[in-house]
Amino acid sequence: MPLQLSKWHFEIDEYLNPWIPAARWSHIPYPVAHFLGHRLEHHQRPLGNIAMIFWAFIGVFCSLLIIEAVSHAIPSFEEHGAPIIIGSFGAAAVLEFYAIESPLSQPRNAVLGQFFSSVIGVAIRKLFALGPMSMEVTWVAGSLSCSCAVAFMALTGTVHPPAGATALLAVIDESVVHLGWFLLPIVLLGCVLMQCVALLLNNIQRRFPVYWWTPAEVGRRKKQQQEHGQLPGKKSSSSSSSDSGSDTGAKLETTTTRHMEEGKIVIEPSKVIITRGHVAISDDVYLSPEEKMFLEELSERL
Repeated sequence: MPLQLSKWHFEIDEYLNPWIPAARWSHIPYPVAHFLGHRLEHHQRPLGNIAMIFWAFIGVFCSLLIIEAVSHAIPSFEEHGAPIIIGSFGAAAVLEFYAIESPLSQPRNAVLGQFFSSVIGVAIRKLFALGPMSMEVTWVAGSLSCSCAVAFMALTGTVHPPAGATALLAVIDESVVHLGWFLLPIVLLGCVLMQCVALLLNNIQRRFPVYWWTPAEVGRRKKQQQEHGQLPGKKSSSSSSSDSGSDTGAKLETTTTRHMEEGKIVIEPSKVIITRGHVAISDDVYLSPEEKMFLEELSERL
């Protein structure tokens, strides 16, 4: 049977998510967890666009100002002749402070996408510099770096549009090219500073991030190991019940969301509950702003 290449599909999260630990918000004081995107109450009415524009203005201004000020104050940046800021951070600021619920704006994409693209851009520039006609084919290197960055981000689930510009700048912009591998700490510092400002300002009236890694379930492999007693120092539920000589031990069931109830570990599936004037959404359910507004309108009509 001939291979149908057009139907090939690769999803890296299928391999990574089982090993990524789930967030343990109960171990973090709620005032701190609130500014990390965690909410006890999932019901939140959408803001009007004027408020969103106001916070976007403040966020973009503050984040870029802080990145520029910190970069200007670091002696090693000045010694390497680093620009006051990488141009692609202007586009990143639009995503991080206005389109904050977009998957492209979440921390995984914003940080890893920029980092991977920087590595690819610098590597391709140095690879082309080995040839005798490197200057004449810079335009080829620029196109190749951006296309490679997009492909790699797509495969790793870290697509971040401004990162494509970072990969391109690392090849064609001489103010960035001469930095070489020193571009990586510059980009990482800018990403971290922008994320810190975003966590502070975007959580005043909105919620950011919607998720840190993915809206899908994570930590499934660890849960399975715990259920089957494969973790060091852990016993399976069957062995513990046999040791006690009764059937009244904790019962472990396999589904999604867990909580304690009357001495049992109860696991519930992800769900969305709509009542009149109220919408409750599970932590691991991701909805777009349009979908949330639709559910809000629906709840008002009940």
